Amino acid sequence: MSLTREQKKQFRTLGHKLNPIVTVAGNGLTENIQLEVDRALEDHELIKVKLVVGDRDVKKEMIRELCAIVECDLVQEIGNIALIYRAADKPNPKLSNLHRVL
Repeated sequence: MSLTREQKKQFRTLGHKLNPIVTVAGNGLTENIQLEVDRALEDHELIKVKLVVGDRDVKKEMIRELCAIVECDLVQEIGNIALIYRAADKPNPKLSNLHRVL
C-alpha cells in the first residue's frame, strides 16, 4: 500500500491545514493510543499525530511501529508531527479530510 509521489504531494497539501488529532507522550504507544489512531484513520483517512518524545531515533522508531500496527502509510514527518494516511473502507464525506472541502 505504497503512495505515489503525486499522492504524497496532494496529501501534504491537504495536511498542511490539519491539527494533530492524537498526541503520543511519555507512555509511548499504549493500546488506547493505537485504538484512537485506528478510529481517527477510519473516520478522517488523513491525520496528524504529535509525538512528544525526547530522542529523534526513538521518535522515528515510534512512527514506524505505529504505521505498522495500524497499517497506514507515512506521508510526511516534520519535527514532532507525523502525517499519516489510510484509506477507509467506507469513507464518510462529512468526516473524511479527503472528501470534504477544507
